[in-house]
Amino acid sequence: MAEAIYLKNRNFHMALFNLERGNWREFFFEDVLSIDSGKRLTKADMQEGVRPFVGASDSNNGITFFTSSVNESLDSNVLGVNYNGSVGFSFYHPYEALFSDDVKRVKWLDTKHNNRYTLLFLACIIHQQKNKYAYGYKFNGQRMKRQKILLPVDSLGRPDWGFMEAYMKHQEQLILKPTIERLCKQLMVNELLGG
Repeated sequence: MAEAIYLKNRNFHMALFNLERGNWREFFFEDVLSIDSGKRLTKADMQEGVRPFVGASDSNNGITFFTSSVNESLDSNVLGVNYNGSVGFSFYHPYEALFSDDVKRVKWLDTKHNNRYTLLFLACIIHQQKNKYAYGYKFNGQRMKRQKILLPVDSLGRPDWGFMEAYMKHQEQLILKPTIERLCKQLMVNELLGG
């Protein structure tokens, strides 16, 4: 009986989070996303501080320096999308950061859906485009606006924000569950050993 319930729940979750579902539609970036430029900040103009400076890097969430400088690229709750350097890499920044001129700041036009989960879903979609662009064919602002992406849609053909959020929350839990279990076991062992 318990096995039947488990299989039923497992099949429900697999169906709920199946990316091969039929409700997807193409959108141009410019039709669903706000795309803003970063701002050049030379090493000579940078003052060391605690605010992340996001450059066109493929590691460390794109953070290349910590600064106290401020300019018009200051933003938060945004994707930093590299269009130069490590082209096509995109990272979510929930915190205030400055962005170099090699990075575009990308958010949903429908701002009420700008959140960690929908933006992380978008980052995965954008990452799939990176092989298309290279040094001779840059992912510049104009190409970015006209880039097509596939998004899950609701019955009215609008982006399915609920699916994007639920899918990414589910993926997060799959990643966190083994770590949390391991940490709990370690805490119990430490408690038993008097540590």
